[in-house]
Amino acid sequence: MCITVKQMMQIEENGHQMGFLRKFMMENAGAATVKRIMEKFDDVKSKNILVFAGLGNNGGDGLVIARHLSGYGARVTVFLLGEPDNIRSEECSWNWNLLEEMKSVKLLTGGNLEHVNNLEFDIIIDGILGTGISGEIREPHSSAITFINKSNAFKLAVDVSSGVDPDTGEKNSPHVIANITVTFHRMKVGMLKAKDVCGEIFVEKIGIPPEAEIGVL
Repeated sequence: MCITVKQMMQIEENGHQMGFLRKFMMENAGAATVKRIMEKFDDVKSKNILVFAGLGNNGGDGLVIARHLSGYGARVTVFLLGEPDNIRSEECSWNWNLLEEMKSVKLLTGGNLEHVNNLEFDIIIDGILGTGISGEIREPHSSAITFINKSNAFKLAVDVSSGVDPDTGEKNSPHVIANITVTFHRMKVGMLKAKDVCGEIFVEKIGIPPEAEIGVL
């Protein structure tokens, strides 16, 4: 069964109220995504990986992914699209603070992509907008999406390709064209209409109790 963004938010809220905190959901989402990356690449020790992270929970998933990939020996750069003080969720902020303690991950912030413009990456993670899309794509998100699409790297979208409306499948301009998308708990209703830009789609459970769906589905 596919679900809407609104249904997913209610399921997450129900799970959170039961005691399965959003922090755990974020951790499991990031870990599940890295499992897919490791299945694809087997060894990431020689890989240069760039994680684009927005200021919401999609970005928070990206930060968890960065930490796990560093643990596997990858050379990880995280580009936070904005300033840490403007991070919009407690869970995302918590994971950013954790990365600040890690010398193994290179951290960039703001909206100026000149620091990555001349660099080559093997894998790029799109943790920019996810299901939180609303209205036109603004800067610096627009430039980051354009950067991703121009790159020869393998591209993975977290939850849904940034710029794609997960409820309708409608594509904003610009939007990420991913090789694979890892989405969480259940497929979002619009994603099947956007398979051409989501690539191969994996649906990963992240520990949300089935009871959290009662009254929602």
